[in-house]
Amino acid sequence: MLIITDATRILIDAETELEGDEARRFVVSETVPTSRTAPSTDATDITPATSTEHLDATGCVITPGLVNAHHHLLQTAFRTLPGTRGVPMHVWLPTMAAAYAAVGIDPESADVAARAGVAEGLLSGVTTIADHHLNWPAGASTDDTVAIARSTADAARGLGARLAFVRGSARDDPEQAAASADAIATALLSGAGDGDGVTEDGLLQIAVGPAGVHSDSEATFRLLGEVAAAHGLRRRTQANEQVDVAIALEKYGRRPIALLEEWGWLAADVTVAHLCAVTDDEIALLAERGVTATHAPGCDLPMGWGIAPVAALREAGIPVGLGTSGGGSNDAGHLLADARLAMQAAPLVGPPLDARTVLGMATEGSATGLGRPELGHLRPGAAADLCVWDVTGVADAGVADPVAGLLWTNPGRRPKHVVVAGRVVVRDYELVGHDERELAAHVAELLAARLG
Repeated sequence: MLIITDATRILIDAETELEGDEARRFVVSETVPTSRTAPSTDATDITPATSTEHLDATGCVITPGLVNAHHHLLQTAFRTLPGTRGVPMHVWLPTMAAAYAAVGIDPESADVAARAGVAEGLLSGVTTIADHHLNWPAGASTDDTVAIARSTADAARGLGARLAFVRGSARDDPEQAAASADAIATALLSGAGDGDGVTEDGLLQIAVGPAGVHSDSEATFRLLGEVAAAHGLRRRTQANEQVDVAIALEKYGRRPIALLEEWGWLAADVTVAHLCAVTDDEIALLAERGVTATHAPGCDLPMGWGIAPVAALREAGIPVGLGTSGGGSNDAGHLLADARLAMQAAPLVGPPLDARTVLGMATEGSATGLGRPELGHLRPGAAADLCVWDVTGVADAGVADPVAGLLWTNPGRRPKHVVVAGRVVVRDYELVGHDERELAAHVAELLAARLG
């Protein structure tokens, strides 16, 4: 059990807050919901920790743990590469591919990059990361791909974070991609029980996701969809960035959303990232099919690939989450900073978004896209993931609304404490049981050894 005392404010969800006497004592137990589709508040769903810990939250705001709905953890080892900034996507893609080939993609590189990326997320308040792993070594066997997926999952688990590992594809052979996805789900979800693609402890989720219609064929979408149906997995893809629309029109004479509809990939179990250039008719279709969306402004805006009309998507009833995308296009994995950017960019394509709305996107909105109703909030029955943010520094001086101030002030803000499943994984701004400098050094050592 964890007892957090004397918080200034507790954000239960985007619409519910506690303050004053109600925020003075917040009791958290490790939670393991028996059903992630309808979490219960029954005592039988709560497993008490073996001892009681205390956290002092004086001068702090407590929020749910952030959920990064779209990342590419491998790219953590490939940031600020020459020729990858402010370039068209058709230039960016082969530049990144050449960098991966030079270093090599294998369990070791996946592990080292994932540990750094997950640690970066935890230190900035991200308790769950969806890793859309798109790149695989040429000629890799099914066993090779399982080993890469397992090393990524083990890296996240070792740091105490939650991971949604998305077996992605980018020009992979359709049958090989499907065989790999099936093997990964079988191996990593062994004994999971509920058939929803999530392990019993809730720390690992498996999903599938082609990169998009610009790179993957109808066969890939359909075969990965069959794997998803067989294992109860969520489906995720990307659509309507700069290159996606252009290639779809050139190759098929159709826009990406129309192709996804035709290929059976507009449904309630599908989340589509980016959605920068969508028409009103496409938004209406996405809403009708029950699709969820992920906004990634920290990637799309600086690269010039577009800005998703978030307000219009939400107005249509589409749940919208928030993701950073990877280090190859967004050099930071700081979701709160990207939440701030989402607020700043919103008026360029529609009405403004307020801080609580965007915090809701970065928490429960992202969790909805993962099909994880126990994440992204602090209501009864929630998985006990939360962040404690100190708001007493000079960056918060004069702030009238400490919740809005979390986003508007101090763009590089880090949480003082982070809790995942009732366990403290960041305490006093430091990882518990790990040295972030060592994790960073391991990335440097790997690159030095493989690049000479």
